[in-house]
Amino acid sequence: MNYKIALVPGDGIGPEVIEETVKVMNKIGEKYGHGFQFTAVLAGGAAIDAVGNCLPQSTIDVCKTSDAVLLGAVGGWKWDTLPGDQRPERAILGLRKQLGLFANLRPALLFEELAEACPLKPEIIEGGLDIVVVRELTGGIYFGEKGYKDTELGRTAYDVEQYAEEEVRRIAMVAFDMAMKRNKKLASVDKANVLESSRLWRSVVTEVAKDYSDVELSHMYIDNAAMQMVRNPKQFDVIVTSNIFGDILSDEASMITGSIGMLPSASLAKGNFGLYEPIHGSAPDIAGQNKANPMATILSAAMMLRYTFGLSEEANEVEKAVKSILSQGYRTADIMSPGYELIGTKETGDRIVKAIGE
Repeated sequence: MNYKIALVPGDGIGPEVIEETVKVMNKIGEKYGHGFQFTAVLAGGAAIDAVGNCLPQSTIDVCKTSDAVLLGAVGGWKWDTLPGDQRPERAILGLRKQLGLFANLRPALLFEELAEACPLKPEIIEGGLDIVVVRELTGGIYFGEKGYKDTELGRTAYDVEQYAEEEVRRIAMVAFDMAMKRNKKLASVDKANVLESSRLWRSVVTEVAKDYSDVELSHMYIDNAAMQMVRNPKQFDVIVTSNIFGDILSDEASMITGSIGMLPSASLAKGNFGLYEPIHGSAPDIAGQNKANPMATILSAAMMLRYTFGLSEEANEVEKAVKSILSQGYRTADIMSPGYELIGTKETGDRIVKAIGE
């Protein structure tokens, strides 16, 4: 089979981690007889520097005619002084909206080889962690009405949290479907004791649950969920929540697994189309130094193989190869501990390619 993939290297370490991921994908193609056609496009700060716009129309067009999108990272200190609507990060919001990417899947998997990197007590994580956060991606406060107005207290800024029933229903269905494939447990996180939007959220999720009688549904307030994530994370299997709460919880979940540099994500539209990216940032302080961990991006490519292309065996092969080099004692700087061998970005990619070939 042949697949068209739009590459968005972006800024900072983005181009470096994308380069290693392309090497891995080409190895998978060689081993399993697939053809991957990559088309690089501009977004973020790189696009601002090149054409004065963080998300050119040409980038959107290429992404829409591709089977999937693989993104590195966007943003950096260089563009921090730009107005909010011109910053590189707006490219991500624009891609989500333009491509209809309403469901964000962020698995938080603690590799047993990295258990010592987890900041939680060993007894809390005994047996490992495997959580998936399903985050609504195109609604809520990030996309609601925003602006400024004058009040008796002076200039005031506002951002509106707003959800429609259908937005909640479709993300709930994604989460319930995911729970059905796992341990049939779903926690819906909201702030229904305070927010009207959360009360709607809870009522719609409860309604959708009627079609998934095998799934155990629980509701939890965001403040309690954040506390429980560090107190007893093993109670969670699948979590479904709004855009802003999901942003916070998924980053918290990533850190209890030991390193944000290890965790992939998928942003899905209706059908099989998706955008895949690591959840770490552009890390401009280490860009170009062969220090970045490419494993989150490589694992994002594994999610692409599984969810968009339906290639589960190939996805398993990539994940096995990542686990293999960890088992052999190789570590990038972000997950380094005494007694292991430090390797750089390029060598990490090369060793994963070699593991796939074995």
